[in-house]
Amino acid sequence: MPNDVPPITEDDREATVTRLQEAFAEGHISHAEMDAHLQAVLTAKTRGELAPVLASLPDTNTGRTRILAGKSGRFRRRGAWRVPRVLKVESEYGKVDLDLSQAVFENPVVDIELQLRFGRARITLPDGAVVDMDDLSTVWKQPIYKAPQRFEAGGPRIRISGSMEYGRLKIRHKAH
Repeated sequence: MPNDVPPITEDDREATVTRLQEAFAEGHISHAEMDAHLQAVLTAKTRGELAPVLASLPDTNTGRTRILAGKSGRFRRRGAWRVPRVLKVESEYGKVDLDLSQAVFENPVVDIELQLRFGRARITLPDGAVVDMDDLSTVWKQPIYKAPQRFEAGGPRIRISGSMEYGRLKIRHKAH
């Protein structure tokens, strides 16, 4: 395996197995499909090998939106958390830290709608993720995006929209 291909972590594997178990319990996949998918998950060496398994499962979160809102304080999501299809983040004065580097993506495209008035946000992307900020409007400062020196495609597409008045946004890929 080349050094620039992200290896699968046990958290990735465990989250995928949990999703398979949920799909089986809900009657979305048969016993034979469950066995085949489990074999693929247990022998996978990279996150890219997990993508076809998750893509073959029905989208149980269609239209699901999660909202994180507050005037001040800190919002932090990290580790193996399940990323919804649409995530709305509203912060008046607080700090937002979204670490997507180990998150579980069940959708190939995730929309993050930011409403930052004076707050700050940091988004850490997983390897292979593509970011699109075309629909993000800013008043004061432009977002800071640190693109990786070497890019390996195959991750989710993260579309960031919304508005930032006097807030700041930093986007980076996971450091190795």
